[in-house]
Amino acid sequence: MISWRPTPALVRACLLAFGGVTGGVALGQEVLVVLAAPFAVLAAMGLAGRPHTAPKVSARLDHYRLHEGQATTSRLVVDDLAGVEHVTRVAAAAPHVATQPLHGAAGGLVDAGLPTVVSSPRRWGRRAVGAERVALTSAWAGWRWGPVDLPEHGFSVLPQTAPYDSRAEVPQPDGLVGRHRSRRIGSGTEFEGIRHFAAGDRLKRINWPVSLRTGDLHVITTRAEQDASVWIVVDGLRDIGVSGGIDGASSTLDLTVRAAAALAEHHVRTGDRVGLLVLAADGARVPLGSGPRHLHRLQGTLARVRTEARSVAPERLDLGAGAGSVVHVLSPMFFTPLVTATVSLQRSGASVVVIDTIGDAMSGAGADRLALPSLAARMQKVERDDRLQRLAALGTPVVPWRGPGTLDTVLRQLARRGQVPKVRA
Repeated sequence: MISWRPTPALVRACLLAFGGVTGGVALGQEVLVVLAAPFAVLAAMGLAGRPHTAPKVSARLDHYRLHEGQATTSRLVVDDLAGVEHVTRVAAAAPHVATQPLHGAAGGLVDAGLPTVVSSPRRWGRRAVGAERVALTSAWAGWRWGPVDLPEHGFSVLPQTAPYDSRAEVPQPDGLVGRHRSRRIGSGTEFEGIRHFAAGDRLKRINWPVSLRTGDLHVITTRAEQDASVWIVVDGLRDIGVSGGIDGASSTLDLTVRAAAALAEHHVRTGDRVGLLVLAADGARVPLGSGPRHLHRLQGTLARVRTEARSVAPERLDLGAGAGSVVHVLSPMFFTPLVTATVSLQRSGASVVVIDTIGDAMSGAGADRLALPSLAARMQKVERDDRLQRLAALGTPVVPWRGPGTLDTVLRQLARRGQVPKVRA
């Protein structure tokens, strides 16, 4: 059990006071007594200020779910501050977590409030902060309690949603609860055209000015409001490059996860049903859903993506997606089986778009062109470019991630392709 112990300052003050008084009396030197008097006062005040109760110290975080770049505050909770004058705390360093004060060391008088440590995660994932040592000091720095080790606290860091917006509609919306315009005539609010009245048409749809002018009844037709089934496939098999968090360079996995978070937020806020498939060693699958709670589930799943060297690319993407679904495959495309699975998914009738998330991960690999790492990186790049060219030749659009407007042109082309009549053999 941790108890209050005298500080080195109190021990020195007691020894100097006792030695000075004793020497002055024994040698008859009043000067020694005068010199020892201040130390005697400090020793007496320190001994008199000893706390008599052992406090219980703990720490808590203000938030346990953050986005990259946001911050949370670690606060101390002390049940009994009687006799305590000063508090010191030192937090251990954590990867991809910035602290304020710098290095996580803070201290202050109790009258000014207990010291706090602000932690700001700089990269998505599961982070742990709060592993620290805390010490309490009594008045006159006479007694010290601790230092005691406090356990760490884990919290989830959600990926920062990269700026993204799209004005293009999904190619083939298939539900009836969204904002996307449908090619199917139905009950909606967007004007489609005017045609002759037919049996079964509602009377409120009659356009009287046109009917009176032509002498025949005409009705107004509208487009049905639809939502889309959007699947986001995240390639977490490898992570190429070094991650510097939101303040530095992005690895391929950083770019993939942040782009997936931006797409998920955009489609959920539009009213679409969004599903997620993570390709990794501990892959995950989130079924189609909509709404804010579903968006939080998608973001939490993305924050748990991990890569392992033993991860193997699948030969087939089993999404259960219908013919009208839109599938975004976010990957740097380093694996041939993933290319095969993407082509098979497109042939099943889904609208597949491959989003290249290589970014700048391989831009600096040619410092020494004759070095083995540089040669290997160039060979890997040649193989990757060949896979992307084969995908494009098979009719699968491949676009690099650029943020806002990345998919506008591709989605419009897919929508026009879906309107072309198909000749069946």
